[in-house]
Amino acid sequence: MTAQDLADTLKGRLIVSCQAPPGDPMRETATLVRLALSAVAGGGSAIRANEPEVVAAITGAVDLPVIGLWKDGDTGVYITPTVRHALAIVEAGAAVVAADATDRPRPDGSTFAELVTAVHAAGALVMADVSTHAEGIAAAEQGADFVSTTLSGYVPGTPKQTGPDLGLVTSLSAAISVPVVAEGRINTPEEAAEALARGAHSVVVGTAITAPTALTARFVAGLARP
Repeated sequence: MTAQDLADTLKGRLIVSCQAPPGDPMRETATLVRLALSAVAGGGSAIRANEPEVVAAITGAVDLPVIGLWKDGDTGVYITPTVRHALAIVEAGAAVVAADATDRPRPDGSTFAELVTAVHAAGALVMADVSTHAEGIAAAEQGADFVSTTLSGYVPGTPKQTGPDLGLVTSLSAAISVPVVAEGRINTPEEAAEALARGAHSVVVGTAITAPTALTARFVAGLARP
């Protein structure tokens, strides 16, 4: 699938992130596959998934593009941090590899541009997860096929918000020709629609759809307020 073909498929559509953090009861491959199947049944247009085993299982179970990544660690650059991680995700069957494209150093000393080159050579596309406007522009210049606002608010120095960074969506959509994907803290259908209105090509939603532990905790916290 070419970048244009996938862009056409995803335009104005919902991508569902089917992931679970370490220690969560949902972090089991068969369970995550069922989440992906549920996303398909609900009308999702693509799945975002973590780790080679899960990516391979979901790719084999759903007839939708899979955006794969490999989280290794929990600090610094840990979303598909090296070319080795990226190529493992391609091997698992992902149509797109999502990788950290912030300006922080990668653990093996490589560059994001080198990762893009390797993934393209292996026949897949790249989604750049960024935290700032400047990083999004740089990722597009380095060959990313999609730029996602995934990391805004999760990297030191970026704005802490309870909702999505719609300002970043707006600015990047106006600045680059690469499709911009809105991701991060999108909690309602109204926020997802607003992201599209601000120029997003498509929208990723994870926690608000596929994370019952986090959703339960949110309700519990709400009931505990005086």
